[in-house]
Amino acid sequence: MVYELVLAGGWLMLPILACSVGVVAIAIERAWTLRSANVTPSDLLGRIWHEVRTGEEMSRDRLLELHDSSPLGRIFAAGLGNASHGREVMKASIDEAAAQVVHELERFLAPLGTIAAIAPLLGLLGTVVGMIKVFSALVLEGAGNPGVLAGGISEALITTAAGLTVAIPAMVVHRYFERRVDSLVVGMEEQASRLVDAMHGNRLGAERREAA
Repeated sequence: MVYELVLAGGWLMLPILACSVGVVAIAIERAWTLRSANVTPSDLLGRIWHEVRTGEEMSRDRLLELHDSSPLGRIFAAGLGNASHGREVMKASIDEAAAQVVHELERFLAPLGTIAAIAPLLGLLGTVVGMIKVFSALVLEGAGNPGVLAGGISEALITTAAGLTVAIPAMVVHRYFERRVDSLVVGMEEQASRLVDAMHGNRLGAERREAA
């Protein structure tokens, strides 16, 4: 059935079919990558704060391990590596690492949006090509051969339908993952802020007690 539709739709069905494969591949990859367990482990902040409170040293190896554990861990590692330089330096390090993490979380979303935009245009191009064939057949053979006319009209309609069939899910998936990334970023910002407040709030209290 699919093979017959591709043949009936003409050569423009090939890029439309490639777009559909791209949408499925990106959707599967992003769905796996953007899971909360992968991006923002729920117990990570608690484990880090426990290590800090118990006086465990944040060695270079521990920071590298944290950096490689998850995107949130990468942000925490950047902040903890500069925590001794003051609150503002720690926040600046976190912001810099967060910008890189957000860029990685948005990977493949731009191609997905591009597919959503070009798929209907490919279908429209197929419509134009099909109608050109119809008018060419009218010029050469007149209106007495319905089979030739039906072939051009069929090609026009099939490519349009195929383009929309790819574009609509691509747009829905693109919007969903955009919102998913936004939600993850908000969660990471909240946890990073809590880490900064805990680290420097705790130090400020200790300094005040020592001064007293």
